[in-house]
Amino acid sequence: MTTVRTPAGWPATEEEARAVQDELRARVVIDEPGPVPGTGHVTGVDVAYDDERDVVVAAAVVLDAASLDVVAEATAAGRVSFPYVPGLLAFREIPAVLAALDALPCPPGLVVCDGYGLAHPRRFGLASHLGVLTGLPVIGVAKNPFTFTYDDPGPRRGSSAPLLAGEEEVGRALRTRDGVKPVFVSVGHRVALDNACAHVLALTPAYRLPETTRRADSLCRRALQETTTRHAPAPRGAGG
Repeated sequence: MTTVRTPAGWPATEEEARAVQDELRARVVIDEPGPVPGTGHVTGVDVAYDDERDVVVAAAVVLDAASLDVVAEATAAGRVSFPYVPGLLAFREIPAVLAALDALPCPPGLVVCDGYGLAHPRRFGLASHLGVLTGLPVIGVAKNPFTFTYDDPGPRRGSSAPLLAGEEEVGRALRTRDGVKPVFVSVGHRVALDNACAHVLALTPAYRLPETTRRADSLCRRALQETTTRHAPAPRGAGG
């Protein structure tokens, strides 16, 4: 497991973090189609916390996009680098995610975040932030619509409806299983929304959530348990 180190100059206050968002948001690329679904690598990333011990763990799992078999995986653990502030979650998660991605033995290809990209109050969620910092194509796939509105998509798999901030489409509610609650897809960086949705459908052959998210979540939970167990105080009376 890789040790997370907070990048030099990482924001320490809300004001600094919002200034960084404002600067980096202008670098988001939304006019590239992105990789062809079912080709190359696709990587899921996820993050878990132990707030009592101030520990954050990230996992990155690379899948073969055609077979959805695991190609490689990596984890990273360290101290939380930023307090919890709504709308600034990326500043807590990105140092650990970057460390996990850097530890992979192969290129990640398309990265799928368990979260938001443009579907964010400041139009710069984790998927966009990660994409700008790495240059990788990134999409966000969330379990709920955040503060945005949508009409319920049709009941069949593949049905979708715009995710709206007023009249602005910031993402899409996408049905990945017949009759099951949709997921919420948004552009992160260097992937168009239609293509992002096609990737999500390719990654959901059997479950509501993409295989990338499911595999990264499972690995992340195991890594957090191992990390916190390793650093837990020894039982009273233990030792020589």
